[in-house]
Amino acid sequence: MILKQISVELVDQPGEMSKVSDLLGEEGINIRAICASPAGEKSVVRFVVDNPEKTLDVLQSQGYKLEVEDVIAVETPDHPGGLNAVLKPLKDSQINVSYLYPIIGRFHDNAVLILGVDKIEQAIEVLRKNYIKILQKELYQI
Repeated sequence: MILKQISVELVDQPGEMSKVSDLLGEEGINIRAICASPAGEKSVVRFVVDNPEKTLDVLQSQGYKLEVEDVIAVETPDHPGGLNAVLKPLKDSQINVSYLYPIIGRFHDNAVLILGVDKIEQAIEVLRKNYIKILQKELYQI
């Protein structure tokens, strides 16, 4: 299942991420995965939530500039080298992983990663052929 990742650019100063978290929490929106990284004097926050449409409405109504991108969530073996069970088949198929970050929680004692890739449908097919579970609605219950 393809998931929607929402990205927001924030001023890189104390309390900016807290404002976004407060807005989502007040609306009952649960953040399932989040990654923040600096970008000059700003920071870019990427997240996957349990209700992307509502999240877009809430944040846009507050003036935030948002980007939406398709991503996938994959169950990743949690042992040394486990990440390569995901990355190697993608590499062998010439699929670029632009970024990855973990979800908040675990699935069947394994890690779960959000992947941003350049060929998402092909990535799903390749990973499934290599016995990597692509999470769907289960992600929202973790």
